[in-house]
Amino acid sequence: MGDHYDQDNSIGDHMTSVDLSELQSTLASDVDEELASTPEVIDVGHNLDVSKLAVTARRWHIVTDVVSVVADLKNSTQLGTGKWAASTASIYQAATGNVVRIFDEFDADFLQIQGDGVIGLFWGERRYERAMCAGITVLSFSHDLVNKLEAKWDNLKDLTGYKVGVSNSRVLVKNVGTPRNPAQQEPIWAGKSVNYATKAAQSADRHELIVTGSVWDRITSNDYLALSCSCGSGASDIIWDDFVIDRLPDDDPEAIGRKLVSSWCSVHGAEYCAAILDGKKTRTDVTEARAALQRKHFKNAIWENAERRRTDRRARLSGLR
Repeated sequence: MGDHYDQDNSIGDHMTSVDLSELQSTLASDVDEELASTPEVIDVGHNLDVSKLAVTARRWHIVTDVVSVVADLKNSTQLGTGKWAASTASIYQAATGNVVRIFDEFDADFLQIQGDGVIGLFWGERRYERAMCAGITVLSFSHDLVNKLEAKWDNLKDLTGYKVGVSNSRVLVKNVGTPRNPAQQEPIWAGKSVNYATKAAQSADRHELIVTGSVWDRITSNDYLALSCSCGSGASDIIWDDFVIDRLPDDDPEAIGRKLVSSWCSVHGAEYCAAILDGKKTRTDVTEARAALQRKHFKNAIWENAERRRTDRRARLSGLR
């Protein structure tokens, strides 16, 4: 009855056979060949076509600046509802599937799903605007998702929600994998961008978005991103807190980041999102809030020093191009 299992736990007649000695010899030869000469490296600036990345060719591409957004679901391994696998599957589909949709709506240039987490990569025109709008939208979605999960399952209360990290860097990319088998091929994104965004997300709590230092340097002058809307007592700088990303090296100025503790306003959110995507940066209602933000950073010696180091590093990298 049912499938026949042999005593060696194999199913049916399928057996995996590997000549281990030959495999190890092939691996060693491949490493020797790869290290004997340097591969071709092409600087593509801000224009990368992922579909044209080759597996067999020893050709890497440098992308000048890639903004990575990582959405990580808190306590994902504890999301089993305790009764039905189908219910757990629904949770994952509702969570991960819709974060993928968010990244796609904001024109992520590359998407990758890792377990329950989603990575969105943005490069080219308005990459910071698209990336930040996507990340903030994930925060808003996180609140809505959790409210619905907690209303349906009592054991999920205060358990989960999305944590978001955003970072950027120059990136080396190449497609790797099994030749002639697209299902076993993926691009490698070598550089700090994805790694640091992942660590930023891991350092966050649910419903929080953390940016590394250089990302904040790029968005701090945007009134729609750096300052709150005019609801309540008016525009202010309180939606962002200074945050040390403890999973990054202590001496790395990128670790001196910022944490967003808010999401899209129900009144102004759609308007601000559209303004950001349109490239707008200046508002007329933020004079006092902007001054308060500048005073805060001026008084913070650690932040000021990290910002200066990041500026110097960008200048050096620019001189190498």
